[in-house]
Amino acid sequence: MLKFVSPLIVVEDMARSRQFYEQLFEQKVKFDFGVDVAFEGGLTIHLKSHFQSLLGDATRYPITLKTHNSELYFDATDIESIYQRLQAAGVEFIEGIREQPWGQRAMRLYDPDGHILEIGEPMDITVQRFHRQGWSIERIAEKTGMPHEFIEGAIKEQT
Repeated sequence: MLKFVSPLIVVEDMARSRQFYEQLFEQKVKFDFGVDVAFEGGLTIHLKSHFQSLLGDATRYPITLKTHNSELYFDATDIESIYQRLQAAGVEFIEGIREQPWGQRAMRLYDPDGHILEIGEPMDITVQRFHRQGWSIERIAEKTGMPHEFIEGAIKEQT
């Protein structure tokens, strides 16, 4: 049986990255192996120099940061306060909070090593926001792509 366990990202400075993820992203350490730290939420950070030694030849298998080809996604029910906290910390944003084409409010930023992080409101909150604005279930489904059952459940949670 094959089971996916964790995304692993490479970091230049373990202390800096731990501080970033623990303080700004509220991640709790599950395992700390020095060169590899696993957080309770499933994310793992691995020291670049050690990871390169596992891969071998750096000319054949170079590690490139800030490649813009993936992102780590986080949900946040209090997206505005998190945005303010990240701004105060001097985080580099790709974009501030904006509504995505499917209606969800989200922001994108870089971690200290240039990995893209997205923070978005949970989709049930998106649905509830549209419902409070008087949108029908059909209109919400058309905008968000979410199934009617999910939308109805999110609306029930709201009341």
